Amino acid sequence: MRHGDKINNLGRKKAHREALLSNLACQLIQYKRIVTTLAKAKALRVYVEPLITKSKKNETHQRRVVFSYLQDKAAVTELFTTISEKIAGRPGGYTRVIKLGTRPGDNAELAMIELVDFNEIYGKGKVEKKEGAKRTRRAGGARKKATSDTPSAQAETSAPAAETQTEATGEQAS
Repeated sequence: MRHGDKINNLGRKKAHREALLSNLACQLIQYKRIVTTLAKAKALRVYVEPLITKSKKNETHQRRVVFSYLQDKAAVTELFTTISEKIAGRPGGYTRVIKLGTRPGDNAELAMIELVDFNEIYGKGKVEKKEGAKRTRRAGGARKKATSDTPSAQAETSAPAAETQTEATGEQAS
């Protein structure tokens, strides 16, 4: 039984699958965009995104860990220099998979996988690196209550009340 086994084996043995994903990851890092089958693109996304996250810390240990996956010095250097600078402020989601239709020869579904920050067409809204501490979800409620107690927040709430009074008397505000 394969309960909870979510990895796509791609019809290959473990060593063959790891070599395939390593080569695809090196090509993605080198060219920033590759075309492959949809199943391989989805498996590659799961494989390469943790490696890109590791590249945010430019430490010797992280380089060695990434090199153990990629086995390519040029790809590791490119990942830790060019790519890590661009994705520094992004909290995740470094790749995009776009379906391209089917291949004429064997009717396989094709997809393009690309690094999000290296696409000039979609890259209009740039994400800048955050310099503050990490925020938790609980911290937001206390800040909202504190800002609603300020005089400016009370003035904003009293302004709509004045508008409703003028509407009730039939006068127009000029």
